[in-house]
Amino acid sequence: MAKLEHANLVVTDIEPTLTFLKAAFPAWRVRGGGDGHWYGTPRRWLHFGSDDSYITLNAPGDGEQRNLKGNTPGLAHLGFEVASVERMIDRLREAGYEPSHLGETHPHRRNVYYIDPEGLEFEFIEYMSDMPAEKNLYA
Repeated sequence: MAKLEHANLVVTDIEPTLTFLKAAFPAWRVRGGGDGHWYGTPRRWLHFGSDDSYITLNAPGDGEQRNLKGNTPGLAHLGFEVASVERMIDRLREAGYEPSHLGETHPHRRNVYYIDPEGLEFEFIEYMSDMPAEKNLYA
């Protein structure tokens, strides 16, 4: 069995994405961090997540995130399964974040997308079925 343990993201500034992720996942914590070098460039990094999975944030990045409405290769978004999309929307709204858009209507799932201040897109998905054939129903 394979599972995604972490995602490693480069941002221009760690704090905006970390603040967004703290609002989305209040049970997560900064697991560790430090300073290092990436091919001769000084870089700050940290791991934010649970004991089992996390997101690595690295800064400073040089340049802009890819245009999410374009076809440039690169990360489109990270998707997280959550118990309640409605509770996620409420929690993020209380922290000052609004959805960028809702997912398409589907009989067995609900999803919402956010773009953080760094320009990274995050999807939150709630499944209303445990059956893979229903969860992964393609029309």
